[in-house]
Amino acid sequence: MTRPITVGVDGSAESLAAADWAASEALRRNLPLRVVHAWHWEPLTVPVVNDRDAQAEWARTLLSDAGRRLTERHPGLEHTAEILDREPVPALVDAAKDAEMLVLGSRGHGAIAGFLLGSHAQQVIAAAGRPVVSVRAPADGEEVPADGAVVVGQQGSAEDSAAVLRFAFETAAARGVPLRAVRAWNLPPVFAYSPVVMWPGDELGDLAAHHREQLTAALSPWREKFPEVPVDEHVELGPGGQVLLAGTAGASLLVVGRRVRRVPVGARIGSVAHAALHHARCPVAVVPHD
Repeated sequence: MTRPITVGVDGSAESLAAADWAASEALRRNLPLRVVHAWHWEPLTVPVVNDRDAQAEWARTLLSDAGRRLTERHPGLEHTAEILDREPVPALVDAAKDAEMLVLGSRGHGAIAGFLLGSHAQQVIAAAGRPVVSVRAPADGEEVPADGAVVVGQQGSAEDSAAVLRFAFETAAARGVPLRAVRAWNLPPVFAYSPVVMWPGDELGDLAAHHREQLTAALSPWREKFPEVPVDEHVELGPGGQVLLAGTAGASLLVVGRRVRRVPVGARIGSVAHAALHHARCPVAVVPHD
C-alpha cells in the first residue's frame, strides 16, 4: 500500500510552509499528498462566530485555498484534502497512522526561547507512531537550502537506531544529497561523581574509538542499501543536543529519534528531540523507535 505524506494545515504561515515542504517531498518521493484540517464544532462565547455553519464554511474555505495554492506552486502534485471532525491531537495522531510521515508547522523563532513548539504539535509528536516533521516559516531573507545535507543523530545500538537511519537515508537518497551522521558521547558516570579523577588520554581515546565503531556498525547496512548516498561520520564528546545542533549548518533536514515510552501522564519526546525542535534552523524529523 502506498502511504501518502500527510500535512496538517490551519491557515497560518507556518502551516503553509509545512504544506510547501510536504508537497516538495511528495514530488521527490513520487507519493500523493494528503492535506488535513482538524476541526471540531465547539460553541464559543463570542456571538459573531458562535455559528456551526460559519465555522464549517471557514474550514472548507481554508482547505480549498490551501489546495489551490499547492496546485499553483507544485505542478504535477497529486493531492487530496479532508476535514477531520475531531479534536486536533487525536485527529492528527490517527492521520499519521497511515502516512509515510506527518508534517506540521512550528511557530517562530526567538533569540532566547528558540522555536515555540505549540502544545498540540508536541503532543502529536510524542504520541504519533510514524515520523513527524516540524517545519517553520522562514524569516525574511532566510532560506533553508533544499540541497543541503541530511543530518541524523545516531544513539544506542544498530537495532535502536535502525528506524531513524532508514528514514534519514531514504530522505537523502530522494533528495540526492549527502548524509551527515552524528554520534555524541559522554564520560562514564564515575567521572561525574569524582571530578578530581583524571582520565588518561589513552582511555579517553579508547572510549572515542568505541563510539566510532558503534556508529560505523550502525551505518553499515544502510550504506549497503543506499550506496549512492555519501556519508560523513562525526563522533564528538558532549551533550547530545548540543553536538547535534552544531552539525546542522547548511543542512536541509535534521533527523532525530524518539524512544517510544509508555508513561501514565504527559507527553515525552526526549531531551535531544526537544533541543532539536526548539533550536534547529532547518526542518526537524522526529522518528519513533522501540
